[in-house]
Amino acid sequence: MLQAHKHETPQRIAFLLLPRFSMICLLSAIEPLRGANRTLGYEAYRWCFVSLDGQPVAASNGMPIAPAGSMHDVDDWPAVSVVASYDPMAAVTPGLLRWLRRLHHGGSDVGAFEAGPLVLAEAGLLRGRRITLHWENLAAFRERYLDVEARDSLFEIDPPFFTCSGGTAAMDLSLWLIARHHSEALATSVSEQFLHSEIRAHDAGQRMAADRRAGTYNRDLVRATEIMQANLEAPLDIAELAQRSSISRRRLDRLFVRHLGVPPQRYYQQLRLERARHLLRHADLPVHEVALACGFGSASWFTRAYRGHFGHPPSAEQRDTT
Repeated sequence: MLQAHKHETPQRIAFLLLPRFSMICLLSAIEPLRGANRTLGYEAYRWCFVSLDGQPVAASNGMPIAPAGSMHDVDDWPAVSVVASYDPMAAVTPGLLRWLRRLHHGGSDVGAFEAGPLVLAEAGLLRGRRITLHWENLAAFRERYLDVEARDSLFEIDPPFFTCSGGTAAMDLSLWLIARHHSEALATSVSEQFLHSEIRAHDAGQRMAADRRAGTYNRDLVRATEIMQANLEAPLDIAELAQRSSISRRRLDRLFVRHLGVPPQRYYQQLRLERARHLLRHADLPVHEVALACGFGSASWFTRAYRGHFGHPPSAEQRDTT
């Protein structure tokens, strides 16, 4: 599907659905392919769903999908993608990892959506590769797989691998494929069918722009929050933050209190604690390592700050990941 020498019609892709996969991600991936078939008047794309054992698998919203078979029924398909969302590692078995390696060595394009790249990385397929995954899993992935370039993008193509951050970004990936296989005009026509008014580039950011998240368009404040986001592991002194933001310390304090209701120190700590919560929920890391990864010098300091902000200790997040 990705490689130029593959010209089969229809283009075939199989989706391996892991328990609690994202339904919106799956539908966003396949509906543009259906739209392309409808517009072209012939079957340019064919897809199927498989599960680990051939049994129905429920999405994160509880809706079950009846697969066409098990993962072993699509060993000869030219493209296979893992669709996963919550707790994908719970579904990982030695057999699944062997199957993914066999697909890769057999010449198939191998993809992963949302949290699926965690499974590919666990299989050892992504060393030295460029990938993306959902922003909630991104920090944890970077901590765990240091030899993979994990980007905060909508989708990444690094043949023979393709990865997508999930949600509606899967539509942008499918539209990119349609444009590559056929034409930009066809991709635009399909996009308009779904009222998808803008086909986003692969490197568009996953999250809202800093000004929308902060609820303000003040350029100085936006710049300061962006600098904070880029320096969570090794927090900057507030005086240095002001210097890098090209404003005075006094103006920095005023901007945060006026627009965000808290001083910059408090806002900065909240950002670090939010990142810590994502790591606790999505990474298999001890509390003291999460503390260091989020700029807290000790586990005790981190625990006090976490309890004060969220109302419970960080260890509670690891016991309840639902």
